[in-house]
Amino acid sequence: SGRITEVRERRRRVVEAAELVVLAAPPGANLRLLRGRRGGLLRRGGWCTDVTSVKRPVVDLAERLGLEGVFAGSHPLAGTHESGFAAAKPSLLEGAVVYVTPVKQGERAGEEVADYWASVCGAQPVTCDAAEHDRVLAWTSHLPQAVASALAAALSRAGPRGVTVGPGARDTTRLAASDPRLWQDVLLLNREALLPALDAVEGELGRL
Repeated sequence: SGRITEVRERRRRVVEAAELVVLAAPPGANLRLLRGRRGGLLRRGGWCTDVTSVKRPVVDLAERLGLEGVFAGSHPLAGTHESGFAAAKPSLLEGAVVYVTPVKQGERAGEEVADYWASVCGAQPVTCDAAEHDRVLAWTSHLPQAVASALAAALSRAGPRGVTVGPGARDTTRLAASDPRLWQDVLLLNREALLPALDAVEGELGRL
């Protein structure tokens, strides 16, 4: 569709030519990529962001690396259980909320990254604190994923065999089709905020 205009063999050659670098790998890989940014791979005047759904570890690392002048974290709320190029859509980010989480004293980078999401992708950037983002997303995103995966596992391991699964079970377990390696990273990186949410669900199941 013309979205990819050039392919380069070396990462350094890619980022040196870019006005904005977006780290869009799984969470653990994004942290490794950000560490690789330490050597000043961005061109002068360039910016960097990521799309990891856990923000505090990324922003804390960027702060330790002294990247407040060029980096701000991002999390577009536009994902599905699908992955890979086959799941790509030109309008995926249009109208989507994108959380932008600047590093301390990195307001300028946060503004530039937010402008990118709004002007280029048609999204709706919302600036927030990384720790608050992770606390909220633990309940509204990571907990639903964990519950769907747990239900799917229970149905698979202990449910009746050879039965037709109804729409309720299909709807409730849809998220369980997500990439388990990616979600292992997410749940472990945000476990401090996620554990109280899991405890709350466990309590409600016991009450039920």
